[in-house]
This record gives sequence, structure tokens and C-alpha cells, in this order.
Amino acid sequence: MALIVQKYGGTSVGSIERIEAVAERVAKHHAAGDQLIVVVSAMSGETNRLLGLAGEISETPDLRELDMLVSTGEQVSMALLAMALHKRGIGAISLKGSQVAIKTDSFHSKARIKDIDATRLHAELAESKVVIVAGFQGVDERGETTTLGRGGSDTSAVALAAAVKAAECQIYTDVDGVYTTDPRVVDGAKRLDSITFEEMLEMASMGSKVLHLRSVEFAGKYGIPLRVLSSFKDGPGTLISVDNEENLMEAPTIAGIAFNRDEAKLTIVGVPDTPGIAYQILGPIGEANIEVDVILQNVGDEGKTDFTFTVSRNDLTRAEEILETHITQLGAMEWRSDSKIAKVSVVGVGMRSHAGVAATMFRALSEVGVNIQMISTSEIKISVIIEEKFLELAVRALHSVFGLDADEAGDPES
Repeated sequence: MALIVQKYGGTSVGSIERIEAVAERVAKHHAAGDQLIVVVSAMSGETNRLLGLAGEISETPDLRELDMLVSTGEQVSMALLAMALHKRGIGAISLKGSQVAIKTDSFHSKARIKDIDATRLHAELAESKVVIVAGFQGVDERGETTTLGRGGSDTSAVALAAAVKAAECQIYTDVDGVYTTDPRVVDGAKRLDSITFEEMLEMASMGSKVLHLRSVEFAGKYGIPLRVLSSFKDGPGTLISVDNEENLMEAPTIAGIAFNRDEAKLTIVGVPDTPGIAYQILGPIGEANIEVDVILQNVGDEGKTDFTFTVSRNDLTRAEEILETHITQLGAMEWRSDSKIAKVSVVGVGMRSHAGVAATMFRALSEVGVNIQMISTSEIKISVIIEEKFLELAVRALHSVFGLDADEAGDPES
């Protein structure tokens, strides 16, 4: 008997047939004596449908009202799943984020979880009920409905697992685990039996869509074991584990190749090369709640320098508007943007003890004619910004050169 949190994504609850299949899986765990909290996303396509309706009304809908609208998608899924469990004679109750008291800040459409009151969850579990929670949503201190942004149901699940001290948080999706890269891009991509929190955090931040970045951050912070599983076939999935000494000793040099098409680049040309210029550029960007990714400042020449940074494509228009407003006071010559870029990253804790990873990566990209525009590094990852049209070519080349499509991951060549 264990307390388990399960999360089912949009494709997993995308039809009545699939909701019935989820109910069967949950029923088996319940019969085995497990206590279950089940977090559900909206049915696949539903959030986009709701956003489309909002777009027909206004190009820039009020974010508070948008949260009220899109939060209804998860409520449909949770109620239908509860009904399916009732039909099977299983006690179940569906709860909105506000009923669970998933307390967030007040940033509509991008809210962050501040606290969870687990009192009602424990009370319902004590009555042998399966508790079904709407993912992706919470409530701020004024009682307003908030949403956590795309992928927020993962974050909801892990946060709930931390709040109730669950034995494991299981993320059910349309893939059967975490792969060395996207199998749709590389035929030889392999499912990983396990990966460290640190590697998964980098993979998620660099563009891997299997898990939402904030969910991995939560899991790592609170030590919640995460397992990615398929809703459509049985299997062990991929365990995201603590970075213990055994994991690090046995880790391959590179765990995977991540990539992200959701990138746009902005360059401010000829800004004064003076202390504080980076803050003058990025301060207003941060105040607009726009996340900046890769940053590059050129070597100054004659008191001037160029400053480049990347943001999500969804934030490009707002970032452009901010630069246009501030360009004169920055003393810059001009600014330009490019939305036809992508980011490719190699990730692995084994990089700490293996030299030559960067050289191997750059040589492999050079050999297939891919030019590098920007470079960003950490202890366990190297990321490059390239033209988007070369993305798949670059991913395949790197997957091959690091031996990820072989039986064992290879070491970088020196």
C-alpha cells in the first residue's frame, strides 16, 4: 500500500474511451490498496479550442477572464473520470484547484504555486476515496482563479505529491518514458531507464517536452521520485532519481540531446559599453515577466558594443515593443530580431569527468555545415543557437557522434 500521485495528460483523457481506460488503471491501483490522487489535464485540443474562442472575441483578451475560461477544460476531465470510477463502484471525488487550496501568486496565465493546504486531500483519502484534481489551476489570495501556464498540470501533480509526501509521482503521457532525444527526429533514439533530476532539469529547460520544467524543479527540491509512463502500453517507464554517487559514477557522458524551436533572438546594436547597460536592457524585459534565455555581449569597440539575448517566440512581440520604447534612452544605433532560430543542447552529468565534449559537439556541427550563432554552458550541458532550418540535421549529427543510438553511449572523441 502506498500513497501515489498520478497525472494524466491531454491525450490520455482525450476521449470517453481513453477516460474509461484511465479509470481501469486507477481501479487496479485502488484494488491493490494504494491511496491515489489523480491529476488530469484538459482533453487533448480543448485548451486550444478555448483559446481560439477567446481569440474570436479579442486579439488581447483580459488575462483574468482568460484564466476563468481555460480552467474549465480540466474540470470537464476530472468530473468525467470521477463518474467513470463511480460506475466501477469506487469512491471518488473531483476537486478544482481552489477546492484543494492550491494557493498561487496573482500572475494570471503564468501563476506560481506558493502553498498547498493538504487538509482536505488527507480527509478524502482517509475515506478511501480516489481524489481527482484539476491540473493547471490554483487560486490566489483574493480567491481569483489562476492558471500555471502550458504544462502546468505536471507542476500541479508534483506539488501535490510534495504536499502529501507521496511515495512516487507518476506522469502518464503519450510516450513510454524519457528518450535520448525526440524519436520523431531520430529513429534510433532510446528510452532511458533512469535519469538524474539534474539531467532532467537541463533537458526540460533546453526544450524536452516530456516534463514541464517547473515540475522537475519541484521534484528535485522536495526529493519526490518521478516516473514517466505511457497511458497506452505497460512498461517500466523512466525513473527520474536523486543525483546520488552511484548514479554519477555510472552515468554516460551524454544522457541526451534536447532542442527547442520556441526561440527568438533580439540584438541591440551599438549600445554604450558602460557599466549597467545589461540591466538597462534586460530590466524592463524582466519587469514585463518575460524570461530571457541565452545572453551574449560582444567585446566593446570604440565605446560601443552589441548585446544579444533570446526569449520565447510567444514573448517576442512584447519584447520588441519594449525595445522600441527604450531604444533612444539606451543610446543604441538600432535593434533587430530573428524568430527563425532554434536551440540544441547536449546534456549529461558525465560531462563533469570527461573532457572534449565541446570540441566533439562543435566539430560534428561543422562537418554537417551548421553555423553556431550563440553558445551557453553549464556544468552538465552545452547549448547552441542555430538557424531553425538546420535543427533536425544538427540533432541527428549530435545523437550519432555521442553514440546515443548505439547499445551504449559513447565517450566524446578527443
